Amino acid sequence: MRAFLDIAALVVVLAALFGFLNHRFVRLPHTIGLVLIALAVSVVVLAVDAAAPAWRLGGEVRGVMDAIDFSDTLMEGMLSFLLFAGALHVDLSSLLSRCRVILLMATIGTLLSTFLIGGAIWLAVGAVGVELSPVYCLVFGALIAPTDPVAVLGILKRVRVPPTLEAKIAGESLFNDGVGIVVFSILAGIAVGGGQGHDVSAGGIALLFVVEAIGGVALGLIAGFVAFRLLKAVDDHNIEVLITLALVMGTFALAHKLHVSGPIAMVCAGLLIGNIGTRFAMSEATRDRATGFWSLIDEILNSALFLLIGFEVVVIAFSGDVLALGLIAIPVVLLARFVSVALPVMALKAFGAGFTAGAVKVLTWGGVRGGISVALALSLPATAEREVLLTVCYIVVLFSIVVQGLTMETVLKRAVKTGAD
Repeated sequence: MRAFLDIAALVVVLAALFGFLNHRFVRLPHTIGLVLIALAVSVVVLAVDAAAPAWRLGGEVRGVMDAIDFSDTLMEGMLSFLLFAGALHVDLSSLLSRCRVILLMATIGTLLSTFLIGGAIWLAVGAVGVELSPVYCLVFGALIAPTDPVAVLGILKRVRVPPTLEAKIAGESLFNDGVGIVVFSILAGIAVGGGQGHDVSAGGIALLFVVEAIGGVALGLIAGFVAFRLLKAVDDHNIEVLITLALVMGTFALAHKLHVSGPIAMVCAGLLIGNIGTRFAMSEATRDRATGFWSLIDEILNSALFLLIGFEVVVIAFSGDVLALGLIAIPVVLLARFVSVALPVMALKAFGAGFTAGAVKVLTWGGVRGGISVALALSLPATAEREVLLTVCYIVVLFSIVVQGLTMETVLKRAVKTGAD
C-alpha cells in the first residue's frame, strides 16, 4: 500500500508540475502538452542512460512504469471513471436522434476497420522484414481500430464542432471502444491459443460478441436505474455523489464477474444519470456538486493518463524495421478509418439521411487513438509479437494525439461549410 501511495503521489505531482509548465510556457492544449513534456523528459532520460549507464536512470524510470502497470491501471481502474464522467455530459436526445450512424460506425465500422488494418499490416510486415502472423495482424487491427473516447472528448472540449456532428463523434467514440475491446479479447484469445476457453467458431464468436455487448447495455441501464431511484429518494449532496461513485465502481466490478462489457455498461449508466438522474432526481445544488465532482475526477485522471502515455516510451524497444512498420501503420489506420466512416455514411445517405458538410473528413481525422490502444497492447502475453504490436501502436497513438489533436480545429474549419444535418 505504501508503494502504491508513493507512485500515486509521484504521478499527481508530475501531472501538476507539467501542467503548470505547459500552461505557463508551452501553451498547448493541456493533455497534449502533458504528453509532449513527458515524452521530452523520457527522451532526456534515455539519452542520459545511454551516455552514463552507471547511473541506471533509465532502469529506475522503467521500474516505476512497470510498478504502475499501465494496462491494469487504465483498463481495470481509470477507464470506468473516465467513461462514466465523459458520458455524463453527453446529450442523450442528440445521441438517440443519430443512433443509426453511431451504431453502424461503432459496430460495422469498427469490425471493418479491424480487418482492413489487419490485412494491410499483414502485407506490410513482409516488406519491412518484421515477423508477425496473420492473427496477430488482426489483433493489432482490433486494438487500434476503436477511437479513444478519453482523447476524443478531450478534443471536443476545446474545439467548436457543429452540435449535429459533435453528437456523432462523441457517441461513436463512447461505444466503439467497448465493441473494440470485445473484438480484441476474442482475437487475442485465438492468437495466444484456442480462445482462452471460448468457442472460436464463427457462431461462437458472434454469440460471445452479442452477449458481452448487449449484456453491457442491459447491466448499465439496470444499475443506472437503481441508482436513479436511490438518488430520487434522498436530498443530500454528499450521499448522492457517493451513490454515483458506488454506481461506477460496483457496476464495473459486476460486469467483470458477469463477463459482459464494462465499458459499455459505464457509458449507458453515465448517459442515464447525466440526462435523467441530474434532471429528475437531483436538486440544483446537488447537480452542481455532482457534475463538479465528476469533472474534477475526469481532469485528474486525464492528466495522469496522458502523462503516463508520454513516459511509456521508456519501456518500448525501438528498432529500424519496427519503426518503419509504425510509420506505415499511420496512413493505413487513417485510410481504414476513412473507409469505415464513409461506407456507413454513404449507406445512410442512400436512405435519405442528412449529414453536416465535411462529416466524413472530420469523423476520419477526429478518430483519435489513445491510452486504451496502448493498454490493450500491453495486456498481451510477453512475447516478441507483443513488443512489435506495442511499438507500432505507440507510434500511431503519438501521431494521433499530437498531430491529429493539434490540427483538428484547422481540419474542421476547412471541411465544414454548412450546418445542415
